[in-house]
Amino acid sequence: MPSFDVVSQVDFQEIDNAVNQTKKEISTRYDFKGHTADIELKEKDSKIQILTDDEMKLTAIKQILTQKMGKRGISIKSLSFGEKEQASGDKIKVQADILNGIPTDKAKKIVKIIKEEKIKKIQAQIQGEQIRVTGPKRDHLQEVIDLLKDKVIDLDLQYINFRD
Repeated sequence: MPSFDVVSQVDFQEIDNAVNQTKKEISTRYDFKGHTADIELKEKDSKIQILTDDEMKLTAIKQILTQKMGKRGISIKSLSFGEKEQASGDKIKVQADILNGIPTDKAKKIVKIIKEEKIKKIQAQIQGEQIRVTGPKRDHLQEVIDLLKDKVIDLDLQYINFRD
């Protein structure tokens, strides 16, 4: 029986490369000279931390980071920026969570979307941080992929292990 897995994965090496490129651009830009502007990847916590002087520089750093991620093929939906906090001095600190895997509540929502569509004999099962979708025909599975691409889900989804 044909099947595929719906996952949400990010390549941490590509994120590391995007963060390093962002650091490099910040160090060479004139508007950041003499100011605090730091970005750091905390891979084991799946977070990116940004520390800067003011709101304008924070916005610029976010923009540079998302631009570098886009060039490396990483969806911006893979980041979830938190609230800005006051750090020591007059600095602003923001943490961005790197979304890797499908959280249970979002997985339930995806399964519900698939079941509400009532495509012939399609079954969806949550397996950890991924969803296995099975069905009698390959065409029905492709309908499910098109359905999930059309529905607005604030996750970057990939479709892997397509088997006939």
